[in-house]
Amino acid sequence: MTLAQRERSALVDTLRNVGPGAPTLCTGWTTRDLAAHLVVRERRLDATPGISMGFLAGYTAKVQHQTAQSHSWADLLEMVASGPPVYSPFKLIDAVANLGEMYIHHEDVRRAVDGWQPRVLDDATIVALRRQLGVVSRMTLTRLPARVLLQSSDGQRIAEVGRGEAVTVTGEPPELVLFVAGRDAARIEFDGDPQTIAAVRAAPRGL
Repeated sequence: MTLAQRERSALVDTLRNVGPGAPTLCTGWTTRDLAAHLVVRERRLDATPGISMGFLAGYTAKVQHQTAQSHSWADLLEMVASGPPVYSPFKLIDAVANLGEMYIHHEDVRRAVDGWQPRVLDDATIVALRRQLGVVSRMTLTRLPARVLLQSSDGQRIAEVGRGEAVTVTGEPPELVLFVAGRDAARIEFDGDPQTIAAVRAAPRGL
């Protein structure tokens, strides 16, 4: 079982435990909506582009709503659990493309309630998530009004994105992954000019 498959399995277990009506960190989405998003992403190739392309987002949202309403909760979970079908491009790149996706959405469920705590992840998962930060941050932080430096809690520089006054964001790699994906529920620390930090925190992040 790859790291991505293991995280997928853990996400499905959490979804099954909380049920279809639980909150998530994705604005306006319940866990049913989140499961439908994952199904559409991997199985509706006509609608997948709208996840990251704003001018196609309306169609994707329509397909996602139809998917959420036309399948039982059990069927949605089974489709998520079984992974991308053979015709999906995600089948070929599952180990690379889906670890971050499954981790982020797992935390979207876990951290949407009070009292959440970060999970203790194994070293292999932490290393793999850290490895993705360079590429992902360049995709998601381009609109920030500062030069953002990402570093691990032990002070190792991981990535640098943008221009202007520097803001350093420090945290464990899994927490930095959540930050670059646009989640505020992350255990990170900021260092820099207070006004610039406030502007970075307020700016849109993610795809």
